[in-house]
Amino acid sequence: MRWHRQWGDDTVVLKREATLDVCRFLRHDPDLLYDLFIDLTVVDYLPREPRFEIVVHLYSVAHKHRLRLKVLLEESDLVMDTLTGVWRGSDWFEREAWDMYGVVFRGHPNLKRILLYERFEGHPLRKDYPIDRRQPLIGPKN
Repeated sequence: MRWHRQWGDDTVVLKREATLDVCRFLRHDPDLLYDLFIDLTVVDYLPREPRFEIVVHLYSVAHKHRLRLKVLLEESDLVMDTLTGVWRGSDWFEREAWDMYGVVFRGHPNLKRILLYERFEGHPLRKDYPIDRRQPLIGPKN
C-alpha cells in the first residue's frame, strides 16, 4: 500500500487482497467515516502492466474529506471483491465496470450487463477492443 496527495486530495494505492478490509475500516472508523461512495471507474493503461486500474472516489460527510483509492489489476487476473457489502451504491458502478472493461467483482449480487445488451461480445472501452468489430444483430424479445 502506498499513498500520495495531489491538489488537496489523498490517493491510496491498495493491494487487491487488502481492498475489502481497508474499505470496511474507512467506512466504519469514527476518525474517518468515509460514508459516501461517489464513483468507481476503470482506467486501461495498455500496454503497461499491470494494465488496469480500478479507481474509487469516497467522501466523508462528517469530516469533509475526499479520498481516492486505486487498485491495480493485471489483464490475466481481472478480478476483485465487490464493495457492495460496504457501500450499496457501488452496485451499478461495478456492473458498468464489468460491462465496459470486463472486471469481475467477486461476490457481486447481480453482475450482469447494465448498458449493453446481453449478447454483446466483448468490453468496448478496453483499448484493445477493435473499432470495426461487428456485433450480433438482435431483435425484440417475444
